[in-house]
Amino acid sequence: MSRPVTDTGTGTGTGTDSAAAPPGERRASLERRSVVVRGVVQGVGFRPFVYALAGELGLTGWVTNNADGVETEVEGALPDVAAFCRRLTSDAPPLAVVESVQLRTLPTAGGSGFTIRPSAGGSGRTLVSPDMATCDDCLSELADPGDRRYRHPFISCTHCGPRFTVVTGLPYDRALTTMAGFPLCADCAREYADPADRRFHAQPVACHACGPRLTLVTRGATGPRPTGEDALAGARRLLAAGAVVAVKGLGGYHLACDASDPAAVQTLRTRKNRGAKPFAVMAGSLETVERLVFTSPLERDLLLGRRRPVVLLRRRDGSGSGAGSGSGSGSRGRAGYGSRSLVTDGVAPGSPDLGVLMPYTPVHHLLLGLPGDPAGPPVLVMTSGNRSGEPIVTDDEEALVRLDGLADAWLTHDRPVRVPCDDSVVRVCARQELPVRRSRGYAPLPVVLPVAVEPALAVGGDLKNTFCVAEGRYAWLSAHVGDMDDLATLTAFESAVGQLSELASVTPRVLVADRHPGYRSGQWADRHAEGRPVRRVQHHHAHVASAMAEHGLDGSAPVIGVAFDGTGYGDDGAVWGGEVLLADYDGFRRFAHLAYVPLPGGDAAVRNPYRMALSHLRAAGLPWSEELPCVAACPPAERRLLERQLDRGINCVPTSSMGRLFDAVASLAGVCHRVEYEAQAAMELEHAALTAAGDIRSSGYRFGLPAAPRPGEAPLPADPAPVLAAAVEDLRAGADASTVAARFHGAVVSLVHEVCRAARDRTGLATVALTGGVFCNALLTSGCAQRLERDGFTVLRHRTVPPNDGGLALGQLMVAARTRPS
Repeated sequence: MSRPVTDTGTGTGTGTDSAAAPPGERRASLERRSVVVRGVVQGVGFRPFVYALAGELGLTGWVTNNADGVETEVEGALPDVAAFCRRLTSDAPPLAVVESVQLRTLPTAGGSGFTIRPSAGGSGRTLVSPDMATCDDCLSELADPGDRRYRHPFISCTHCGPRFTVVTGLPYDRALTTMAGFPLCADCAREYADPADRRFHAQPVACHACGPRLTLVTRGATGPRPTGEDALAGARRLLAAGAVVAVKGLGGYHLACDASDPAAVQTLRTRKNRGAKPFAVMAGSLETVERLVFTSPLERDLLLGRRRPVVLLRRRDGSGSGAGSGSGSGSRGRAGYGSRSLVTDGVAPGSPDLGVLMPYTPVHHLLLGLPGDPAGPPVLVMTSGNRSGEPIVTDDEEALVRLDGLADAWLTHDRPVRVPCDDSVVRVCARQELPVRRSRGYAPLPVVLPVAVEPALAVGGDLKNTFCVAEGRYAWLSAHVGDMDDLATLTAFESAVGQLSELASVTPRVLVADRHPGYRSGQWADRHAEGRPVRRVQHHHAHVASAMAEHGLDGSAPVIGVAFDGTGYGDDGAVWGGEVLLADYDGFRRFAHLAYVPLPGGDAAVRNPYRMALSHLRAAGLPWSEELPCVAACPPAERRLLERQLDRGINCVPTSSMGRLFDAVASLAGVCHRVEYEAQAAMELEHAALTAAGDIRSSGYRFGLPAAPRPGEAPLPADPAPVLAAAVEDLRAGADASTVAARFHGAVVSLVHEVCRAARDRTGLATVALTGGVFCNALLTSGCAQRLERDGFTVLRHRTVPPNDGGLALGQLMVAARTRPS
């Protein structure tokens, strides 16, 4: 969110600083103003900041939280009052986001001193801060034996710690958080009441004496459960011994193990039924991270910033091996870890990328070790605490049941988690942040909308689900919910809808869903409509609208929307996914699409990319030659059945999916024939392309393109047959998989450029939105953006919400819920 300041009151003073006016004039020009500050201004030290600012400027009055934000009245010399109002924005606390400052001039009332009043209730709306990583000041205290919070696992202040995941209502005060059950001790109460203290009105403030307490539960153990420091030490010993430990964090549980221990990693992978999907790892220092991966300045900023997402980074060859110089937060030369890799290959098998995050809670720092701690794992696997396909676990008793069989022990604590919040995932693409999953550290910061919307709930899609509540010019996207194919996920979805609607003070009058009749999210909307309209939005139109909204486009002019993904319900009943739309918020025209091929067996074709490869070869008129990797990968009996299925059109819905074409080429090139997680084949194809020798992406393969359609004509079909024929020719000539992969990426970049040029020639449009899950591919996204920008196009890339279905709800909302002029 940006920080615009809006003066909507009647005050006259925007004037000069107090030093600019003579003392006599200052005494003669008293003014009193009411000031309402809206934005992320609760739980971030804003009232203490206002108190200190008023004291510095010699102003009298008061400040309070209310349901609108922060309200204050100040009185004093006119220049000082004007400086106060200006500095509310320019000098705001680090975690604050000032959206507006509303001013109103009042009669002077006199008085002395400045006070913080108890919070007021009432109607209105303010913005809750996301959870933030432990700040440097708190980390210094955590490691200082002379500090009373030395090794306190829940140390926090106004600049860091839990926010969104502990809030139970507004205004944001301790009584309306999950810290309400922890009365302040005398020392903490004194800090909480001291305007000069960093913890002045810090709602999660606590210490060893009055705060939450760690407990270690070990499967099969009898007797008293270790608590406090004993629980932490026990968890570290278990991790070092190869155990899997469920660790309760800000937004739920992680499953952790030693990333350098092949047996521990394989145990976790098997228990979680993870397949070959990569794990994320947590390293205690940037020094350790840079032994594992390459980092750019932006990537280092993301790793070390307040949000601390998982950052997808390119691995070094032989990353983490050798010499025993790995370290956690402070320990050096850890015994037993010098002779093996910091991260075993089983963490991210076959992937040149590694998902890395840095510690963001005191518990994480303590698990990895402070200076002088016994040796322990310098890098930990940190994966969501859930079974495959289920939402992250937050409840302690539920964790003992749902994670039984996955974890050997539970490092838990007694501060409740109000709302689940998984780790965010980002990557850097062409020197810009590209969100892959928007959750902890980002949610629930709203997106400022380019046009107003009526109170609405958009329920998103069924994969990577997030939903969105909105009213006026704000849209609140939920944290990551997950895939809507499990009862537990649907239950978590419903609970999160209620919680976010309450925090945002939105009572939806309309619900919005995808047009797919089988989506569980849409079925949920129908069941919970309660007389409200349920509006349906085409999947790829929503993707394009999402990109438009995050870039602030009001919809007055259409864009060329390039929407590439795996699956989306098309208006003709086909499975779309390789679409070029001429779209605004009111509608779209399908300008071009990938030519249809059969999707043989639906989900079977998704799980087995060789089926898509054979379907594409057949559609291209290319024989199923035994020497082709995709043909060899398909068992002969299945090949015969598949041939009959394609001949007769049995269970063969036509698809224009670009995601399925990536799958097909991955199998054709011998990169991936079977997938164990979503987009595995496409990801491995991208990785293969990145290893190609030389710059060969711009030559070799081209899609077939007829003349561009005129208005009223059928959309232009992009034929992949020439690309497949060229790839087959290369393979028969002995080309390796990386060459085929790179040339295929170059062909898709050229296709996007050619179709966008054709659209510009026909319509005059020159703004292109790149959206859909395929554009999580950094090689493709950067290639398309560079080619288009060189040709004079304005390119919209996702930077605020993910291009995949995690950003779908925002687009649904903009298409269906805008308030149109009467």
